[in-house]
Amino acid sequence: MKISRRMERWSPLVVLVAVLLLWQAIVSLFGIAEFIFPSPLQIAREFIEFKGPLLEAAWKTFWVTMLGFGLSIVVGILLGFLIGSSRLAYTALYPLMIGFNAVPKAAVVPILVVWFGIGLGPGILTAFLISFFPITVNIATGLATLEPELEDVLRVLGAKRWDVLMKVGLPRSMPYFYGSLKIAITLAFVGTVLAEMTAGDSGIGYLMQTAGSQQRMALAFAGLVTIGAMAMAMYELFSWVEKRTTGWAHRGSQAA
Repeated sequence: MKISRRMERWSPLVVLVAVLLLWQAIVSLFGIAEFIFPSPLQIAREFIEFKGPLLEAAWKTFWVTMLGFGLSIVVGILLGFLIGSSRLAYTALYPLMIGFNAVPKAAVVPILVVWFGIGLGPGILTAFLISFFPITVNIATGLATLEPELEDVLRVLGAKRWDVLMKVGLPRSMPYFYGSLKIAITLAFVGTVLAEMTAGDSGIGYLMQTAGSQQRMALAFAGLVTIGAMAMAMYELFSWVEKRTTGWAHRGSQAA
């Protein structure tokens, strides 16, 4: 049991090292040029050489993403609560939200540029637009799938509709909520970088766009790695909070 847990703990690192070694071997064996497909060693060299600009751009992208993500949490919870607690709202709003979510966000960025200009506005709003939908859907699902039998029992015991939603529905939706946060935060970074590459004047997306135009693919890949590392860190943070606030929903997986 201890050996299996230890293997499970170290398996992501082992896979990462194996992928990096294979990547380096392929690039070295076939002599692939750096401006086409850089090796991990070349990317690491760019990290060291441009660590200052990379850290500055990463910080800019991070807090812009957090602003858009925070806005998506507020709007997602409110919309999810409205849709999940009312059958009429579910029927009226859910199809519209599906249609809105299907619109490519890359097509929305130029419109945001016209409205808000080049800078922070498009990045914050793109991060919000691309990440609020999973939160809304999961909150609404957690509330809408409350067992009718349980609700009937609570009504017989004197609970009102509001009491059922607040004391039973919302706690029951917490695992759905944390699951949506882990998805939405990765999408928020995608939205921010997309806006920075299209209409930004700073951030990781702008740095990657500049590096690509100069055929410095190793630096562009360094930007990709930075974005992935930030997204993974936030994902792990929400997983940590989830396990400590909704432990009752993870007893089976912990026992396994």
